[in-house]
Amino acid sequence: MSYSSQFDSITVNTQGATGQVCKIPVGAGSGTTRHSFSQDPRNKDSLGTKIDILADLPPDRHELFLLEDGEKKVEFEPETRVPHAAMFTFNKEDHTLGNLLRAKLVKSEHVVFAGYQVPHPLFAVFKLRVQTDGEVSPKDALVQACLELVKELQVLDQEFTKEWELKKIAGGGGDL
Repeated sequence: MSYSSQFDSITVNTQGATGQVCKIPVGAGSGTTRHSFSQDPRNKDSLGTKIDILADLPPDRHELFLLEDGEKKVEFEPETRVPHAAMFTFNKEDHTLGNLLRAKLVKSEHVVFAGYQVPHPLFAVFKLRVQTDGEVSPKDALVQACLELVKELQVLDQEFTKEWELKKIAGGGGDL
């Protein structure tokens, strides 16, 4: 199997008796082998040839939240161009956590800037940039924001559970 220099196609040696070579177009992406099927998926060809296709398919669902061996959940990189700033890379997370953290950080009196970006929509990764006034480190500001978010979510969970139980007792049913 060989790749063209622009990654616009791959060359595959098929396993049939003729040793045919076919060129398959591929878009830019993860390029992982996902499916193997006969050259003509509707009816098996006479040689029973099998080919592997590299395709731009979204990752499997479990790949969106399970960390690989040696992969860290959060990576820290201090900013060298801006004082009191750092870039945090969150692996296997998306806009949900990114926006919650950004919103909580900008409310802090010591945070000068907080913003996040998702480099590519198919990969569950976001980068959070935090700049503080110098009284608190960016790492400490992030830890404090996380602790405050956990407290808020615990209160939300308790209030929701209480309302759910009251609705069940009142005869409104608990089924949604």
